[in-house]
Amino acid sequence: MWRRPALFSYWIPSYLCTASSNYIDLHVHHLHRQVKEGDTSKQVRPFITFVLGGPGSGKGTQCAKIAETFGFAHLSAGELLRKEISSGCENGEMILDIIKEGNIVPSEITINLIRKEIELSENRKILVDGFPRTNENRIAFESIIGVEPDLVIFFDCPEEEMVKRLLSRNQGRIDDNIETIKKRLEVFDKLNLPVINYYSSKGKLQKIKAVGTMEDIFEKVYPVFASLRFE
Repeated sequence: MWRRPALFSYWIPSYLCTASSNYIDLHVHHLHRQVKEGDTSKQVRPFITFVLGGPGSGKGTQCAKIAETFGFAHLSAGELLRKEISSGCENGEMILDIIKEGNIVPSEITINLIRKEIELSENRKILVDGFPRTNENRIAFESIIGVEPDLVIFFDCPEEEMVKRLLSRNQGRIDDNIETIKKRLEVFDKLNLPVINYYSSKGKLQKIKAVGTMEDIFEKVYPVFASLRFE
């Protein structure tokens, strides 16, 4: 079983290219590297990709395609929170009220849900979909989990397109109404863009223009992940 202190006991350098560069030439020697003999954990550090974008940017759809094509585990922060609500746990009602208002769920709740899923997964390639949403989220993740992500994907989509997609998907979600959508977009602009700017400054960000069909967008995503090398 994965244990955080042993698993994250070494740091991965920031060797990703900037968003303006050509395709990433990434060699991840640590992914399948076993810890030295005598270490009882016998585990390796997962390769973590954050996938960010406004509500309706299509990040969930693209994560599903990435997971299927490249063998990543797809952890959706939103789906984990909705699962927590439906489970009837003590945090469920509070989470429900926060989401209805279009606000951000406390970092510790979301991070602990993500950490639990990573612990349960045998996959060492992880997509974290829709998190972190604020700088406070980001700092808390790094503190609780103990690392930064290896890669950050940002699906850049015009606001009018995101609104159109959200109103048309009709999935019965509690946050898919025009009032909550507007609130969510306001929150995203205010809180998530600083996170995107931070990872851009660290050379970890790959920006994808999220306009067009699902296939059009995935054609832009494909080279980013096809260029990764896991040894």
